[in-house]
Amino acid sequence: MKVFKVDELLKITNPTPGQPHRPEISLAAEGFKNLGGMFGLLAPHTQVPYHYHNNRESILIPLVGEAIEIINGEETVVRPGDVLVIPAGEHHATVNRSDEEFRFLEFFTCPPMASDFVKID
Repeated sequence: MKVFKVDELLKITNPTPGQPHRPEISLAAEGFKNLGGMFGLLAPHTQVPYHYHNNRESILIPLVGEAIEIINGEETVVRPGDVLVIPAGEHHATVNRSDEEFRFLEFFTCPPMASDFVKID
């Protein structure tokens, strides 16, 4: 079992101000073989590139702020209280168009994070 304290995640500072910060959360030490995670911090007016995953399924949980999730070309506003479930193969991007940070947790199958990331130009 692993417990994430949202208060602690909200205190993380961005080591690259003005750029997205998305450190991977390794769960292997807790015995997880098929589940990984990451903490996401999107600075104002930044985004995660439009992409998809061949095999990875994700759950995105907004913590603070608001962002636009573009899914197969359609825009959806996501904010705290929402839970976004993204199946494998779905084209998506997270865009912060606001003047505030957007912070979120993401959990996904098929870790590590970079093993199944296909950027769409």
